[in-house]
Amino acid sequence: MHICFIEDTHLHGGTQIWVAEAVRAFVARGEQVTILAPTDSWVAEQGAQAKARIFTYDWDEVINGDEQSKEIWTTALDPCDVAICTVHPPRHGFHCSVFAAVCIKEGELKTHLIPKTGTIVPDYKREFYLPDETINSSVIAIADFTRQYLINTYKIPEKKTKLIYQGTDVRRFQSTAQNRVKALEHYPLPENAAPTLASVGSFEERKGHPILFEALSELASGPFPHNHLMMVGDGPDEEMLKEKVKMMGLEKNVSFFPFTGHPNLVFERIDITVMPSLYKEGLPNVLLESMSMHVPVISSNIGGVPEIVTNGETGYMVEPGDSGELARAIQKLWGDQEQYQKMRANTRKLIEEKFDKEIQFERFLDYFKEV
Repeated sequence: MHICFIEDTHLHGGTQIWVAEAVRAFVARGEQVTILAPTDSWVAEQGAQAKARIFTYDWDEVINGDEQSKEIWTTALDPCDVAICTVHPPRHGFHCSVFAAVCIKEGELKTHLIPKTGTIVPDYKREFYLPDETINSSVIAIADFTRQYLINTYKIPEKKTKLIYQGTDVRRFQSTAQNRVKALEHYPLPENAAPTLASVGSFEERKGHPILFEALSELASGPFPHNHLMMVGDGPDEEMLKEKVKMMGLEKNVSFFPFTGHPNLVFERIDITVMPSLYKEGLPNVLLESMSMHVPVISSNIGGVPEIVTNGETGYMVEPGDSGELARAIQKLWGDQEQYQKMRANTRKLIEEKFDKEIQFERFLDYFKEV
């Protein structure tokens, strides 16, 4: 089988990390894999390291639908049985799944196009998910919330939508004595820090970091004066967020660390993972990875989060944008240590039973063969 991954982005967030891991997994299983991504993108670099077939294009020029870009995409897609296209935001009227469908149709290719999504953005168009009903296509949703939305709101036929959880690497994301030592070296924190929290991912507006800072400020002036947050990642809001920490007087409570390809070391270092997103989340990898490492989570009640976070069992959910509720959830989780320890066991158990990535890769392959 020949599988193509289309990633119209230079980002290296959770979705792109999953793609890189999927490429390595499928190559190891003897499948042929193509990467179609912008020139100098992280995904293209990772694919090359995994010995995948690489096609790159000009990210700025492709939005014009020029003939050179069409030729690149069509050549890349030609031998592929299936093409998995992450549904990214549209750019100046251009959308990657729509353009892929055009290339498949005009090139008279047999490639089965599969837009893949975990997030729902209300102003996205139906055509982003089902771009052309005259070609072979279907949709993969990585959260049941998303699948039901596609069926009920966009009226995409149920037979054309498939739920497959992405899962996480339960063997990689487990605590070890060796990694605990490494984590202490990589991530120095104040000795009296408690509880220690982390927000891992892109620094951008939708992630709601200022709301988290407000919650930390409330806790710092109350029950947890030594709470400490690790901000791990990068993105367009990085400098603004660093300035906000200074303005709020939280320099002793917040540390910034760069994007890492080893988030397991972050989870070795912390007590709670926090995801205060305001919108546009599916089933975030960072929550799965955290829970695999026995670290309970506090997250906005958004997207597919309720499919893994059960209040009082694996963590807590809060309303997006409510800093007071977020602060109370942190206090409740850390303030009851007996329940906290039970949650640590519950999180790992859930991931082992339902979200083992190796099992999920096989489910993706089975579906590719089915279509």
